[in-house]
Amino acid sequence: MTQLIGSAIIGQSGGPTSVINASAYGVIRTALDSPYITKVYGAAHGIRGILDDILYDMDQEDAYELSLLLHTPSSALGSCRYKLKDPEVDETDYIRILEIFKKYNVRYFFYNGGNDSMDTCNKISKYMQRVGYECRVMGVPKTIDNDLYGTDHCPGFPSAARYVATSCMEIYQDARVYDTPMICIIEIMGRHAGWLAASSAAATYMGCGPDFIYLPEVDFDVNKFLDDVEDLYKRTGKVIVAVSEGIHDASGKLIAEYGAADAKVDSFGHKQLGGLASTLVDMVKNRIENVKIRGIELSLLQRCAAHCASQTDVDESFAAGKAAVENAVNGVTDKMVAFERSYDAEGNYICNYKLEDLTLCANTEKKVPLEWINAEGNGLEKPYIDYLLPLIKGDVNPARENGLPRFAKLKKIVAK
Repeated sequence: MTQLIGSAIIGQSGGPTSVINASAYGVIRTALDSPYITKVYGAAHGIRGILDDILYDMDQEDAYELSLLLHTPSSALGSCRYKLKDPEVDETDYIRILEIFKKYNVRYFFYNGGNDSMDTCNKISKYMQRVGYECRVMGVPKTIDNDLYGTDHCPGFPSAARYVATSCMEIYQDARVYDTPMICIIEIMGRHAGWLAASSAAATYMGCGPDFIYLPEVDFDVNKFLDDVEDLYKRTGKVIVAVSEGIHDASGKLIAEYGAADAKVDSFGHKQLGGLASTLVDMVKNRIENVKIRGIELSLLQRCAAHCASQTDVDESFAAGKAAVENAVNGVTDKMVAFERSYDAEGNYICNYKLEDLTLCANTEKKVPLEWINAEGNGLEKPYIDYLLPLIKGDVNPARENGLPRFAKLKKIVAK
């Protein structure tokens, strides 16, 4: 095989996570060390940086600052939610991307993101093949939603899950500090797949978590929900509920829309969710009088809480970026790095790395298996706990200054 020599671009897209930069560092460090990659560029705000010709020269970054990306949350290069049209409909963006690739002799492109990012990655890959421009394109997965096809789990999910489970355990303690009744409703991210809300079951497994957990994989029955809450409240005086923001009724209508005006949508057509907890609080108040009810929205903390990250997640995220570069240099293109689970003879979890076609990853969502949800549709079974626990192990030990985390400070020198 003739080695392909040229520059590389790494871009980040979609919602950030506490470990997305660990994947970026895996790409950047491995690319910088490769004899076949002549320059490494970081795209400012994902695909927008390529379209706008704003690329950071990663060769000029300090090695120590780059290493701090391992424990720096959010997307250090900047993110975006920009949808490329199909080239058959509008080729403008693709012509521009090809122009930039040629300008910087880009022969390797790595895109770090979730479902929509893999869609972007797939479209660029197919276009470059169609026009005959040799560029190896690889997807590097990330999403706290854990809904990417073909991978056992996604970088970012384990750390977010650990944060959710930990927070639910802490809320449980606080909700029982007084000898008065209390109902707590905790809203957790997850549009179509309930993997993250399901992680609150780990808190319940530990003896101090939600009494009821509702996921979008199962239609939400408002009356049954109110019956569940009222019955337990009358018996114990304390109720904790965890809900995925994307729960919907049998008609497909989001429960969050019950108490809201028309929801805004992003460039991919996704409705901007939020406010579900307060909607459910109002419903419970109408059913149960004279009780203190708290609606708690974990919001952005779920995806940026690097202090609660899983070391397993950090290690695997870095490895995903590293594997993307190594495979591309070895001739692979049009793939996404994916994880495959196995166990050794002693039953210890092992993560193996494999490759999945971008076309499948871009157009298929992975949901929580229905057999992992209890018959009542308001809790999780033991197989989910067995799936989750190995992923959230290991405590991170980030660099600190003055008792606070020391995050990466990139120079972000724009390439000319």
